[in-house]
Amino acid sequence: MNEILSFWAQWLRPSAGLPTVQWSLLLAVAAMAGYLCQRHTGLPKVVGYSLVGTAAGLAGFSGAVWPLQGIGLFLLELGISIVLFECGGRIPLRWFRHNPMVLVQSIAESALTYFAVYWVMVWLDIPTHVAGPLALVALAASPAVLTRVVADTRAAGPVTERAIVLATLSTLYALTLGSARAEQINRQSTTLLDTMYPVVVVLGVSIIVAAVLSLVLRMALRFMNPTSENTSMLLLALIAAATAVAAHMGGSAPLAALLGGMLLKQLNPRPWAWPRQLGSAPALLTMLMFVLVSTVAAQADWSGPVASVVLALIAVRLAAKAVGVGLGNVGSGASWRQALWVGCAMTPMSSIALLIASQFVVASPSTGHLIARVALPAILLMELLGAVIATVAIYRAGESSKPWAPLARGGHGDSREP
Repeated sequence: MNEILSFWAQWLRPSAGLPTVQWSLLLAVAAMAGYLCQRHTGLPKVVGYSLVGTAAGLAGFSGAVWPLQGIGLFLLELGISIVLFECGGRIPLRWFRHNPMVLVQSIAESALTYFAVYWVMVWLDIPTHVAGPLALVALAASPAVLTRVVADTRAAGPVTERAIVLATLSTLYALTLGSARAEQINRQSTTLLDTMYPVVVVLGVSIIVAAVLSLVLRMALRFMNPTSENTSMLLLALIAAATAVAAHMGGSAPLAALLGGMLLKQLNPRPWAWPRQLGSAPALLTMLMFVLVSTVAAQADWSGPVASVVLALIAVRLAAKAVGVGLGNVGSGASWRQALWVGCAMTPMSSIALLIASQFVVASPSTGHLIARVALPAILLMELLGAVIATVAIYRAGESSKPWAPLARGGHGDSREP
Protein backbone atom coordinates (compact mmCIF):
# COMPACT_ATOMS: atom_id res chain seq x y z
CA MET A 1 0.00 0.00 0.00
CA ASN A 2 2.83 2.41 0.77
CA GLU A 3 4.28 1.91 -2.73
CA ILE A 4 0.90 2.62 -4.32
CA LEU A 5 0.48 5.76 -2.23
CA SER A 6 3.99 6.93 -3.08
CA PHE A 7 3.24 6.60 -6.79
CA TRP A 8 -0.07 8.36 -6.28
CA ALA A 9 1.58 11.26 -4.44
CA GLN A 10 3.84 12.00 -7.42
CA TRP A 11 1.00 13.33 -9.54
CA LEU A 12 -1.81 14.07 -7.10
CA ARG A 13 -1.60 17.40 -5.24
CA PRO A 14 -4.82 17.83 -3.24
CA SER A 15 -5.27 21.17 -1.49
CA ALA A 16 -5.88 19.55 1.90
CA GLY A 17 -3.04 17.06 1.59
CA LEU A 18 -2.82 13.42 0.59
CA PRO A 19 -3.75 12.03 4.04
CA THR A 20 -7.08 13.86 3.81
CA VAL A 21 -7.86 12.12 0.53
CA GLN A 22 -6.83 8.76 1.96
CA TRP A 23 -9.01 9.12 5.02
CA SER A 24 -11.96 10.43 3.01
CA LEU A 25 -11.90 7.39 0.72
CA LEU A 26 -11.37 5.03 3.65
CA LEU A 27 -14.38 6.48 5.48
CA ALA A 28 -16.47 6.24 2.31
CA VAL A 29 -15.63 2.53 2.05
CA ALA A 30 -16.35 2.10 5.78
CA ALA A 31 -19.77 3.72 5.39
CA MET A 32 -20.71 1.31 2.61
CA ALA A 33 -19.31 -1.67 4.53
CA GLY A 34 -21.27 -0.73 7.64
CA TYR A 35 -24.47 -0.43 5.66
CA LEU A 36 -23.97 -3.75 3.86
CA CYS A 37 -22.97 -5.51 7.07
CA GLN A 38 -26.16 -4.48 8.81
CA ARG A 39 -28.38 -5.08 5.79
CA HIS A 40 -27.15 -8.58 4.94
CA THR A 41 -26.13 -9.99 8.34
CA GLY A 42 -28.21 -8.04 10.83
CA LEU A 43 -25.05 -7.13 12.78
CA PRO A 44 -24.46 -3.50 13.82
CA LYS A 45 -22.65 -1.12 11.48
CA VAL A 46 -19.66 -0.92 13.81
CA VAL A 47 -18.66 -4.43 12.70
CA GLY A 48 -18.37 -3.21 9.10
CA TYR A 49 -16.44 -0.11 10.18
CA SER A 50 -13.99 -2.22 12.17
CA LEU A 51 -13.49 -4.73 9.35
CA VAL A 52 -12.57 -1.94 6.93
CA GLY A 53 -10.15 -0.42 9.44
CA THR A 54 -8.63 -3.83 10.12
CA ALA A 55 -8.09 -4.48 6.42
CA ALA A 56 -6.49 -1.05 5.98
CA GLY A 57 -4.21 -1.57 8.97
CA LEU A 58 -3.09 -5.02 7.87
CA ALA A 59 -2.44 -3.65 4.37
CA GLY A 60 -0.03 -1.09 5.81
CA PHE A 61 -2.17 2.05 5.74
CA SER A 62 0.11 4.87 6.86
CA GLY A 63 -2.55 7.42 7.78
CA ALA A 64 -2.78 6.30 11.41
CA VAL A 65 0.20 7.09 13.63
CA TRP A 66 0.99 5.12 16.79
CA PRO A 67 1.16 6.23 19.54
CA LEU A 68 -1.73 8.60 18.93
CA GLN A 69 -0.75 12.23 18.51
CA GLY A 70 -1.73 15.46 16.83
CA ILE A 71 -5.01 15.74 14.95
CA GLY A 72 -5.59 11.97 15.10
CA LEU A 73 -5.48 12.03 18.90
CA PHE A 74 -7.74 15.07 19.05
CA LEU A 75 -10.36 13.53 16.75
CA LEU A 76 -10.35 10.31 18.76
CA GLU A 77 -10.75 12.23 22.02
CA LEU A 78 -13.48 14.37 20.47
CA GLY A 79 -15.39 11.32 19.25
CA ILE A 80 -15.09 9.67 22.67
CA SER A 81 -16.10 12.90 24.42
CA ILE A 82 -19.28 13.24 22.36
CA VAL A 83 -20.32 9.67 23.13
CA LEU A 84 -19.48 9.95 26.84
CA PHE A 85 -21.25 13.31 27.19
CA GLU A 86 -24.40 11.71 25.85
CA CYS A 87 -23.95 8.67 28.10
CA GLY A 88 -23.32 10.88 31.13
CA GLY A 89 -26.53 12.74 30.36
CA ARG A 90 -28.41 9.46 30.71
CA ILE A 91 -27.27 8.84 34.30
CA PRO A 92 -29.43 10.51 36.99
CA LEU A 93 -27.50 10.44 40.25
CA ARG A 94 -30.75 10.13 42.19
CA TRP A 95 -31.05 6.63 40.69
CA PHE A 96 -28.13 5.51 42.84
CA ARG A 97 -29.84 6.92 45.91
CA HIS A 98 -32.97 4.88 45.27
CA ASN A 99 -31.07 1.79 44.08
CA PRO A 100 -27.53 1.88 45.54
CA MET A 101 -26.91 -1.74 44.57
CA VAL A 102 -26.38 -0.60 40.98
CA LEU A 103 -23.33 1.36 42.14
CA VAL A 104 -22.20 -1.65 44.18
CA GLN A 105 -22.63 -3.82 41.10
CA SER A 106 -20.48 -1.41 39.08
CA ILE A 107 -17.68 -1.36 41.65
CA ALA A 108 -17.82 -5.15 42.03
CA GLU A 109 -17.48 -5.92 38.33
CA SER A 110 -14.77 -3.30 37.80
CA ALA A 111 -12.69 -4.42 40.79
CA LEU A 112 -13.04 -8.09 39.88
CA THR A 113 -12.05 -7.39 36.26
CA TYR A 114 -8.96 -5.44 37.29
CA PHE A 115 -7.64 -7.93 39.84
CA ALA A 116 -8.52 -11.01 37.79
CA VAL A 117 -6.68 -9.70 34.72
CA TYR A 118 -3.74 -8.53 36.86
CA TRP A 119 -3.32 -11.89 38.60
CA VAL A 120 -3.60 -13.86 35.37
CA MET A 121 -1.02 -11.63 33.68
CA VAL A 122 1.40 -12.08 36.60
CA TRP A 123 0.75 -15.84 36.54
CA LEU A 124 1.76 -15.80 32.86
CA ASP A 125 5.10 -14.18 33.86
CA ILE A 126 4.16 -10.69 32.67
CA PRO A 127 6.12 -8.11 34.75
CA THR A 128 4.01 -6.35 37.37
CA HIS A 129 4.72 -2.91 35.88
CA VAL A 130 3.12 -4.18 32.65
CA ALA A 131 0.36 -6.29 34.21
CA GLY A 132 -1.10 -3.31 36.10
CA PRO A 133 -1.60 -1.10 33.04
CA LEU A 134 -2.97 -4.06 31.07
CA ALA A 135 -5.55 -4.60 33.82
CA LEU A 136 -6.57 -0.94 33.56
CA VAL A 137 -6.94 -1.27 29.79
CA ALA A 138 -9.10 -4.37 30.27
CA LEU A 139 -11.19 -2.59 32.91
CA ALA A 140 -12.68 -0.17 30.38
CA ALA A 141 -15.86 -1.26 28.66
CA SER A 142 -16.92 0.58 25.49
CA PRO A 143 -20.01 2.78 25.74
CA ALA A 144 -19.29 3.84 22.14
CA VAL A 145 -19.72 0.31 20.76
CA LEU A 146 -22.65 -0.41 23.05
CA THR A 147 -24.58 2.74 22.11
CA ARG A 148 -24.03 1.97 18.41
CA VAL A 149 -25.35 -1.55 18.94
CA VAL A 150 -28.35 -0.16 20.82
CA ALA A 151 -29.07 2.36 18.04
CA ASP A 152 -28.78 -0.21 15.26
CA THR A 153 -30.94 -2.78 17.06
CA ARG A 154 -33.40 -0.13 18.31
CA ALA A 155 -33.15 -1.57 21.79
CA ALA A 156 -34.73 -0.27 24.98
CA GLY A 157 -35.28 -1.87 28.36
CA PRO A 158 -33.70 -2.59 31.75
CA VAL A 159 -30.81 -4.68 30.36
CA THR A 160 -29.93 -2.01 27.79
CA GLU A 161 -30.07 0.87 30.27
CA ARG A 162 -28.14 -0.95 32.98
CA ALA A 163 -25.46 -2.11 30.55
CA ILE A 164 -24.93 1.48 29.33
CA VAL A 165 -24.74 2.80 32.90
CA LEU A 166 -22.29 0.11 34.06
CA ALA A 167 -20.14 0.52 30.93
CA THR A 168 -20.07 4.29 31.47
CA LEU A 169 -19.09 3.94 35.12
CA SER A 170 -16.31 1.46 34.29
CA THR A 171 -15.06 4.00 31.76
CA LEU A 172 -15.03 6.66 34.48
CA TYR A 173 -12.84 4.44 36.69
CA ALA A 174 -10.54 3.43 33.84
CA LEU A 175 -9.99 6.97 32.57
CA THR A 176 -9.25 8.34 36.04
CA LEU A 177 -6.90 5.56 37.12
CA GLY A 178 -5.37 5.04 33.66
CA SER A 179 -4.50 8.72 33.14
CA ALA A 180 -3.06 8.95 36.66
CA ARG A 181 -1.07 5.72 36.27
CA ALA A 182 0.42 6.97 33.00
CA GLU A 183 1.62 10.11 34.80
CA GLN A 184 3.53 8.11 37.41
CA ILE A 185 4.70 5.16 35.31
CA ASN A 186 8.29 6.40 35.38
CA ARG A 187 8.20 7.61 38.97
CA GLN A 188 8.64 5.70 42.18
CA SER A 189 5.80 6.37 44.61
CA THR A 190 7.11 6.15 48.15
CA THR A 191 4.10 7.53 50.04
CA LEU A 192 0.34 7.41 49.74
CA LEU A 193 0.38 11.10 48.79
CA ASP A 194 2.71 10.38 45.85
CA THR A 195 0.32 7.69 44.67
CA MET A 196 -2.85 9.73 45.06
CA TYR A 197 -1.55 13.05 43.73
CA PRO A 198 -1.88 12.17 39.97
CA VAL A 199 -5.40 10.81 40.57
CA VAL A 200 -6.43 14.01 42.34
CA VAL A 201 -4.96 16.18 39.56
CA VAL A 202 -6.65 14.26 36.72
CA LEU A 203 -9.97 14.10 38.52
CA GLY A 204 -9.79 17.69 39.79
CA VAL A 205 -8.97 19.27 36.42
CA SER A 206 -11.62 17.14 34.70
CA ILE A 207 -14.25 18.16 37.26
CA ILE A 208 -13.43 21.85 36.82
CA VAL A 209 -13.69 21.64 33.02
CA ALA A 210 -16.88 19.56 33.35
CA ALA A 211 -18.43 22.10 35.71
CA VAL A 212 -17.69 25.00 33.34
CA LEU A 213 -19.05 23.03 30.38
CA SER A 214 -22.27 22.06 32.16
CA LEU A 215 -22.87 25.57 33.57
CA VAL A 216 -22.43 27.23 30.18
CA LEU A 217 -24.79 24.75 28.56
CA ARG A 218 -27.28 25.16 31.40
CA MET A 219 -27.30 28.93 30.89
CA ALA A 220 -27.72 28.44 27.14
CA LEU A 221 -30.67 26.10 27.66
CA ARG A 222 -32.46 28.82 29.63
CA PHE A 223 -33.12 30.78 26.45
CA MET A 224 -32.29 28.32 23.62
CA ASN A 225 -34.58 25.55 22.41
CA PRO A 226 -33.03 22.12 23.25
CA THR A 227 -34.18 20.80 19.85
CA SER A 228 -32.70 23.71 17.92
CA GLU A 229 -29.97 23.13 15.39
CA ASN A 230 -28.01 26.04 16.88
CA THR A 231 -28.15 24.43 20.32
CA SER A 232 -26.49 21.31 18.96
CA MET A 233 -23.87 23.40 17.19
CA LEU A 234 -23.14 25.14 20.48
CA LEU A 235 -22.92 21.78 22.23
CA LEU A 236 -20.45 20.34 19.73
CA ALA A 237 -18.33 23.49 19.77
CA LEU A 238 -18.15 23.55 23.56
CA ILE A 239 -17.29 19.84 23.77
CA ALA A 240 -14.51 20.39 21.22
CA ALA A 241 -13.16 23.31 23.25
CA ALA A 242 -13.37 21.34 26.49
CA THR A 243 -11.57 18.42 24.82
CA ALA A 244 -8.61 20.62 23.90
CA VAL A 245 -8.49 22.48 27.22
CA ALA A 246 -8.82 19.47 29.52
CA ALA A 247 -5.97 17.57 27.87
CA HIS A 248 -3.72 20.66 27.89
CA MET A 249 -4.32 21.32 31.61
CA GLY A 250 -3.45 17.78 32.68
CA GLY A 251 -6.93 16.34 32.91
CA SER A 252 -8.75 13.80 30.78
CA ALA A 253 -10.87 15.18 27.94
CA PRO A 254 -13.27 12.19 27.74
CA LEU A 255 -13.59 12.13 31.53
CA ALA A 256 -14.44 15.85 31.56
CA ALA A 257 -17.12 15.30 28.91
CA LEU A 258 -18.58 12.36 30.84
CA LEU A 259 -18.72 14.32 34.09
CA GLY A 260 -20.10 17.33 32.21
CA GLY A 261 -22.98 15.26 30.89
CA MET A 262 -23.72 13.92 34.37
CA LEU A 263 -23.66 17.42 35.90
CA LEU A 264 -25.88 18.83 33.18
CA LYS A 265 -28.37 16.04 33.84
CA GLN A 266 -28.60 17.19 37.46
CA LEU A 267 -28.87 20.88 36.55
CA ASN A 268 -31.33 20.28 33.73
CA PRO A 269 -33.21 17.06 34.54
CA ARG A 270 -35.74 17.43 31.72
CA PRO A 271 -35.03 14.94 28.92
CA TRP A 272 -33.55 16.39 25.73
CA ALA A 273 -32.18 14.86 22.57
CA TRP A 274 -29.89 15.98 19.79
CA PRO A 275 -31.87 17.24 16.78
CA ARG A 276 -31.81 15.37 13.52
CA GLN A 277 -30.38 18.40 11.72
CA LEU A 278 -26.95 17.72 13.18
CA GLY A 279 -27.23 13.97 13.61
CA SER A 280 -24.74 13.15 10.85
CA ALA A 281 -21.83 15.06 12.43
CA PRO A 282 -21.58 12.93 15.60
CA ALA A 283 -22.24 9.83 13.48
CA LEU A 284 -19.32 10.68 11.18
CA LEU A 285 -16.99 11.27 14.14
CA THR A 286 -18.09 7.98 15.67
CA MET A 287 -17.41 6.09 12.44
CA LEU A 288 -14.00 7.77 12.17
CA MET A 289 -13.28 6.71 15.74
CA PHE A 290 -14.03 3.03 15.06
CA VAL A 291 -12.04 2.99 11.81
CA LEU A 292 -9.08 4.70 13.49
CA VAL A 293 -9.09 2.28 16.43
CA SER A 294 -9.16 -0.82 14.24
CA THR A 295 -6.59 0.59 11.79
CA VAL A 296 -4.11 1.34 14.58
CA ALA A 297 -4.77 -1.90 16.46
CA ALA A 298 -4.32 -4.01 13.31
CA GLN A 299 -0.79 -2.64 12.93
CA ALA A 300 0.28 -4.29 16.18
CA ASP A 301 3.20 -6.70 16.28
CA TRP A 302 1.25 -9.94 15.89
CA SER A 303 3.22 -12.96 17.05
CA GLY A 304 2.63 -16.47 18.36
CA PRO A 305 4.01 -16.00 21.90
CA VAL A 306 1.77 -12.99 22.44
CA ALA A 307 -1.36 -14.77 21.17
CA SER A 308 -1.73 -16.95 24.27
CA VAL A 309 -1.46 -13.90 26.55
CA VAL A 310 -4.03 -12.01 24.48
CA LEU A 311 -6.48 -14.91 24.54
CA ALA A 312 -5.99 -15.36 28.28
CA LEU A 313 -6.68 -11.66 28.88
CA ILE A 314 -9.84 -11.79 26.76
CA ALA A 315 -11.11 -14.97 28.43
CA VAL A 316 -10.54 -13.83 32.00
CA ARG A 317 -12.03 -10.41 31.22
CA LEU A 318 -15.19 -11.97 29.80
CA ALA A 319 -15.54 -14.20 32.85
CA ALA A 320 -14.78 -11.40 35.33
CA LYS A 321 -17.34 -9.04 33.79
CA ALA A 322 -20.06 -11.71 33.94
CA VAL A 323 -19.20 -12.88 37.47
CA GLY A 324 -18.82 -9.32 38.76
CA VAL A 325 -22.22 -8.26 37.45
CA GLY A 326 -23.70 -11.45 38.91
CA LEU A 327 -22.15 -10.92 42.36
CA GLY A 328 -23.48 -7.37 42.52
CA ASN A 329 -26.90 -8.36 41.26
CA VAL A 330 -28.28 -9.21 44.71
CA GLY A 331 -30.80 -6.54 45.63
CA SER A 332 -30.25 -4.55 42.42
CA GLY A 333 -33.76 -5.18 41.09
CA ALA A 334 -32.68 -7.31 38.11
CA SER A 335 -33.15 -11.03 37.55
CA TRP A 336 -30.20 -13.40 37.20
CA ARG A 337 -31.02 -13.87 33.53
CA GLN A 338 -30.92 -10.12 33.00
CA ALA A 339 -27.61 -9.94 34.88
CA LEU A 340 -26.13 -12.49 32.49
CA TRP A 341 -27.10 -10.45 29.43
CA VAL A 342 -25.87 -7.24 31.06
CA GLY A 343 -22.48 -8.85 31.62
CA CYS A 344 -22.37 -9.98 27.98
CA ALA A 345 -23.34 -6.52 26.72
CA MET A 346 -20.38 -4.99 28.58
CA THR A 347 -17.73 -7.06 26.80
CA PRO A 348 -16.74 -4.68 23.93
CA MET A 349 -13.40 -2.84 24.08
CA SER A 350 -12.57 0.00 21.73
CA SER A 351 -11.53 3.65 21.78
CA ILE A 352 -11.25 4.16 25.55
CA ALA A 353 -8.91 1.20 25.91
CA LEU A 354 -6.84 2.39 22.93
CA LEU A 355 -6.57 5.89 24.37
CA ILE A 356 -5.36 4.54 27.74
CA ALA A 357 -2.82 2.27 26.03
CA SER A 358 -1.57 5.21 23.96
CA GLN A 359 -1.06 7.27 27.12
CA PHE A 360 1.18 4.54 28.53
CA VAL A 361 3.23 4.38 25.32
CA VAL A 362 3.73 8.15 25.31
CA ALA A 363 4.66 8.22 29.00
CA SER A 364 7.16 5.34 28.76
CA PRO A 365 8.03 4.00 25.28
CA SER A 366 9.91 0.96 26.64
CA THR A 367 7.18 -0.18 29.03
CA GLY A 368 4.45 1.07 26.70
CA HIS A 369 5.69 -1.18 23.91
CA LEU A 370 5.24 -4.23 26.14
CA ILE A 371 1.76 -3.04 27.07
CA ALA A 372 0.73 -2.27 23.49
CA ARG A 373 1.84 -5.61 22.04
CA VAL A 374 -0.82 -7.30 24.20
CA ALA A 375 -3.40 -4.53 24.44
CA LEU A 376 -3.75 -3.71 20.73
CA PRO A 377 -4.65 -7.22 19.51
CA ALA A 378 -7.05 -7.61 22.46
CA ILE A 379 -8.74 -4.29 21.63
CA LEU A 380 -9.13 -5.21 17.96
CA LEU A 381 -10.61 -8.62 18.71
CA MET A 382 -13.00 -7.29 21.34
CA GLU A 383 -14.16 -4.39 19.19
CA LEU A 384 -15.36 -6.95 16.63
CA LEU A 385 -16.29 -9.89 18.85
CA GLY A 386 -17.64 -7.64 21.61
CA ALA A 387 -20.07 -5.93 19.22
CA VAL A 388 -21.39 -9.34 18.13
CA ILE A 389 -21.74 -10.57 21.74
CA ALA A 390 -23.54 -7.37 22.77
CA THR A 391 -25.92 -7.71 19.83
CA VAL A 392 -26.75 -11.30 20.72
CA ALA A 393 -27.26 -10.31 24.38
CA ILE A 394 -29.74 -7.55 23.49
CA TYR A 395 -31.72 -9.84 21.21
CA ARG A 396 -31.71 -12.66 23.77
CA ALA A 397 -32.92 -10.21 26.41
CA GLY A 398 -35.86 -9.41 24.12
CA GLU A 399 -35.24 -5.65 24.16
CA SER A 400 -34.79 -5.02 20.43
CA SER A 401 -37.77 -3.66 18.53
CA LYS A 402 -36.13 -4.66 15.27
CA PRO A 403 -36.16 -8.28 14.07
CA TRP A 404 -32.83 -10.00 13.55
CA ALA A 405 -33.69 -10.95 9.96
CA PRO A 406 -31.78 -8.68 7.53
CA LEU A 407 -33.92 -6.05 5.87
CA ALA A 408 -32.64 -7.10 2.46
CA ARG A 409 -34.77 -10.24 2.66
CA GLY A 410 -37.86 -8.08 2.85
CA GLY A 411 -36.95 -6.54 -0.46
CA HIS A 412 -37.67 -2.94 0.52
CA GLY A 413 -36.36 -0.11 2.64
CA ASP A 414 -32.90 0.45 4.03
CA SER A 415 -31.42 0.14 7.50
CA ARG A 416 -32.07 3.55 8.94
CA GLU A 417 -31.25 4.52 12.48
CA PRO A 418 -34.16 5.31 14.78
